[in-house]
Amino acid sequence: MKKAKIKVLGVIVILAAFFLVACGKKTTSSSEKQVLNLSATAALDTIDISKATGYGQLGNVFESFYRLGNNGKTTAGLAKSAHVSKNGLKWTFVLRDAKWSNGDNITAQDFVYSWERTIAPKTASPYAYLFYSIKNAKAINEGKMATNKLGIKAKNSKTVVITLNKPIAYFKVLMAYPLFGPQNEKVIKKYGKKYGTSSKYMVYSGPFKIKNWTGTSDTWQFTKNNKYWDKSKVKLQKINYKVVSNYNTGYELYEQGKLDMTPLSSQQVKNYKNNSQFKQYPYSYISYLAYNFNDSNEDNKKALNNKYIRLALSLALDRNVLTKKIFGDGSQVPAGFVASGLATNPTTGTDFAKEQKVANTVSYNQKLARKYWKKGLKQIGVTKLKFTILSSDDVTTNDALTQYLQSQYTKEFTGLSISIENIPGKSAQQKAKKGQFDIYVSGWGGDFNDPITFLQIPVTGTSYNYGSYSNAKYDALIEKAENEDANNKTKRWTDLVKAAKIFNADQGVTPLYQQTTAYLQKSKVKGVIHNTAGTQWNYKYAYIK
Repeated sequence: MKKAKIKVLGVIVILAAFFLVACGKKTTSSSEKQVLNLSATAALDTIDISKATGYGQLGNVFESFYRLGNNGKTTAGLAKSAHVSKNGLKWTFVLRDAKWSNGDNITAQDFVYSWERTIAPKTASPYAYLFYSIKNAKAINEGKMATNKLGIKAKNSKTVVITLNKPIAYFKVLMAYPLFGPQNEKVIKKYGKKYGTSSKYMVYSGPFKIKNWTGTSDTWQFTKNNKYWDKSKVKLQKINYKVVSNYNTGYELYEQGKLDMTPLSSQQVKNYKNNSQFKQYPYSYISYLAYNFNDSNEDNKKALNNKYIRLALSLALDRNVLTKKIFGDGSQVPAGFVASGLATNPTTGTDFAKEQKVANTVSYNQKLARKYWKKGLKQIGVTKLKFTILSSDDVTTNDALTQYLQSQYTKEFTGLSISIENIPGKSAQQKAKKGQFDIYVSGWGGDFNDPITFLQIPVTGTSYNYGSYSNAKYDALIEKAENEDANNKTKRWTDLVKAAKIFNADQGVTPLYQQTTAYLQKSKVKGVIHNTAGTQWNYKYAYIK
């Protein structure tokens, strides 16, 4: 799940008591009380699941066969039942009686249409690669086969049959991702180009529906979807969102009762870490430096393709200073590209993050960094380099981060000049996609609890591989792991660890930190489900006590 995923939560505090009635005062109804006021770091970029770059909040308005519950476990969604064949290649889902927010029935054909729409080349879905384990998906996405050849069929109005190229160990949790949910063909054809550009040009399958989002809105609402199949479990009537990009502004709104949860800056963490309303939410998100292996500047291209230069840039960073002193929000020092706490060895229970470690790659080592720098410069035949670091100013920590990078690099390396380009997130991502950068402060949040959610990104040609990293041995190991017998979890795990070690040793990207966000949160907010990967925030069972 990609960067700039929205971090929000909260509750309106409304005091009411029965004795006020006797005094002639108006009481607050239960439904009026069930309102959350949340902040967002950036506006929603799209609500079209075929084109979204992240689904952190969208699981509240769109639903697939399953939902993501506590601890990354699947819970009931649009599927009433599921059956998998003995060879693991065929899944059959029977849908429950469910409706779209406009009253239309949700059918098996809605899933077929949705998947075919997403995988079609003209849609240019950034997440199309997640479908590649479905029969014929890759060939269809590459324009080599018709979309109706995709391995998903509607047996009848309530039965969806999915055929895989190979068994997938994480298939069930993948089916909790909104990306794999249904879409209403009738509505899409009705709205045409307007579809998904505003909340009114959309229908919803989840517990909530979106109101007052226009495509550029800084405020919008999630309101209870009374057509939702499990609406009796949904207590909240409304969730109000407001874009707040400044920590101090967020705190002020929180104190005024206009926000019910607010993220904290490192200084605010120091001030409020002993407050009863202080909370920390870890996230399987790794911030990293992406290198442009096809840089338009010839000297920079040679430098960034040099392993010693990349290792030097990594070893020059003291991530303990970065996470503890500069951020101070609980963010962790990463062990490598794959986040910790995401997945454990099926045999030993060891965290994948520990097994992927490669010595002298993400540790702080000034002496070795300078040695590698000089060696790299000598190999490429230059004495001076000038890099521009591109980053998104929507990420509140990026200003402090890029200042640290600029200071550290120019201090450690002779002949290196660093300039910073902090611009709005959408613009930064567009430049990165076009390869218009030297070094890009990027990041990745896990879409599900399996190492492959990270390890798919550096594969040659993947849509989020903005720097065009390519390593044949790495690609071969990932392909092998993805084709392993689903029952042989140990063998698959071993191949994934080997691949991760190749990538970490290569410093294909340079990991910076694993995100943890600290908040102040009202104590009357109950029932919120937060996960470190996938759809992080689930408000289906949230309520105000």
